Amino acid sequence: MFSTYKQEDVTILLKDITGLVTPLATKEREARIQSGVHYSEMLPLEYKPTDSYMATFKRAVEMYSQITADSVAQLSDAIISDKKSPVLVSLARAGTSIGVLLKRYIKYKYNRDIPHYTISIIRGRGIDKNAMKYILDRHAPEDIQFVDGWTGKGAIQRTLDKAMEDFEGVSAGLAVLSDPAYIAEKCGTHDDFLIASSCLNSTVSGLLSRTFLRSDIIGENDFHGAHFYSELMDEDLTYYFIDSVVSCFDTVKPISDEHTGTDGMEEAREICEKYGISDINLVKPSIGEATRVLLRRVPWKVLVHSLDDSEHLGHLYQLAEEKGVDLEVYPLKNYRACGLIKNLADN
Repeated sequence: MFSTYKQEDVTILLKDITGLVTPLATKEREARIQSGVHYSEMLPLEYKPTDSYMATFKRAVEMYSQITADSVAQLSDAIISDKKSPVLVSLARAGTSIGVLLKRYIKYKYNRDIPHYTISIIRGRGIDKNAMKYILDRHAPEDIQFVDGWTGKGAIQRTLDKAMEDFEGVSAGLAVLSDPAYIAEKCGTHDDFLIASSCLNSTVSGLLSRTFLRSDIIGENDFHGAHFYSELMDEDLTYYFIDSVVSCFDTVKPISDEHTGTDGMEEAREICEKYGISDINLVKPSIGEATRVLLRRVPWKVLVHSLDDSEHLGHLYQLAEEKGVDLEVYPLKNYRACGLIKNLADN
C-alpha cells in the first residue's frame, strides 16, 4: 500500500513507480499530448493551490458533504439492489475516494463489509488486464461493480464498454455519484454538482498520481503504475474529504432527481461546432472536468451557465481568476460548466 488510503478501505492494484518518472510542467506535457504522445506515458508536476484556494476547497467540502453523502446513499442502495455479493472496482484515481465512501456507507447501513479494489483504466489504452485477472481469480464476474466519480462526455464508459468485451460475464455498467452526461448505468443523481475531491489532485487522492502506462517501466505482467507523492504528506486532505462526507451519513435523505437530458457527447459536439474546435478531446464538460482543466491542463476558456452561481462554481471562478482564464456564459443544458483546452497549434 503506497498511499495514504487505509488498507481496510481499499486494495490498490497499481505498481509503485515512485522515482522512476520525472514529472513534466503543464505546458510541456500539454505540448507533447497535442503532438501525439499519450497522456498516460507522462506524469504532471502538480499545481500547488494558493492559501485562498485551499480555503475555497474546505468551504466546498463543508457545503457539499451532505449532497455527496445523499448521492452515495442513493448509489449504494442501487448497487445492493442489483448485486448479490457486490465487489467494488473503482477507477483510479478519481473513483477511488468514491469507492471508499460506498464501501463505508454499505457497512454503515447494511452491516456488510464488501471488497473494494482500485485499478487503472486509460482512455485510448483500455483497462489494466492484469488487475482484472487478479480480481477475477478471487470473485465472480457478475459481482463486479465499476465505480467512478462523475461523467463528462462518457469517454471512460466507452473505454470500459470495449474493455469488457474481453471479460465474459463482467458488466461494463458504471456507478457514479453525478451523471450529467446521462450515460452511467447507476448514479446518485444526474445533477452536475461539485464533488469536492475534484478540486485537488493527489492531496485528495491518497497522494497518488494519475495512472501511468509506458512499456519501459510497466512490464507485461505488471499492474499499471502510479507515483506516490510522499513529500506532500503534511498537505494530505484525503480523509478530510472522506470523513466529512461520512459524518453526514446519519442525515442522508432521498434525492429528487428531476433532471432530464441527452447524451453529453451531443452537447460536446455542439460546443465544438460553436467554437471551431476540431478535436473533441479539447472539450471537457462538467464541473469536475472543468476543474481538472484548470488544475492540470493549459486552459483556453471555461464555459459556465452563469457568472452568478458561486454556490456551485465559486472554486472555478477563483481558479480562473488566479490563472488569468476567461469565463464565458454559455447556454449549457446538461452541465453547469465546461472547460476548453487551449490548442497549442494555434499559437
